[in-house]
Amino acid sequence: MRIISGVHKGRKIIAPNNLPIRPTTDISKESIFNILSNQYFFNEIRVLDLFTGSGNISYEFASRGVKHIDCVDNNFNCINFIKKTSELLNMNLNLFKIDVNNYLNKINNRYDIIFADPPYNYSLNELENIIKNIFERSLLNDFGVLIIEHSKFIKLNDLNNFNKMKKYGNCCFSFFIQKR
Repeated sequence: MRIISGVHKGRKIIAPNNLPIRPTTDISKESIFNILSNQYFFNEIRVLDLFTGSGNISYEFASRGVKHIDCVDNNFNCINFIKKTSELLNMNLNLFKIDVNNYLNKINNRYDIIFADPPYNYSLNELENIIKNIFERSLLNDFGVLIIEHSKFIKLNDLNNFNKMKKYGNCCFSFFIQKR
């Protein structure tokens, strides 16, 4: 994987084989960030990266100037890898080794962007619970966006706050908007 834009543009990051990850492809990531860069000033927002895995998405946000990024994953090796990589790149990422649902139930922070990349074997019900929890607890700022990366076999377009879906190969990104 590589960082596409910002101060670390072109930087390759090689994750160890022992991480249980499926990094977002560069093509998908570039498309998503093109959409976001037209909506946000990255140096003014707060980001939450759920199921952060290798930290791929968080590195991209940090490289583009986001100053507050919370990264959540329950895997010790993932968190350890992100810690080492973020120190090497001088990125200030806030790392939380905790189950995503437990984290969402405990926090009172609000974000402009929440990105979630759960395992593709997550059921529709599990995804619905995450989405419902985020909106019921008002974890997004006004006009904030939740982006869920998921398999093309899952359809989320009937859920509340759904805005749009973008498909790239076998993966999809569903966007949910916090209306005012």
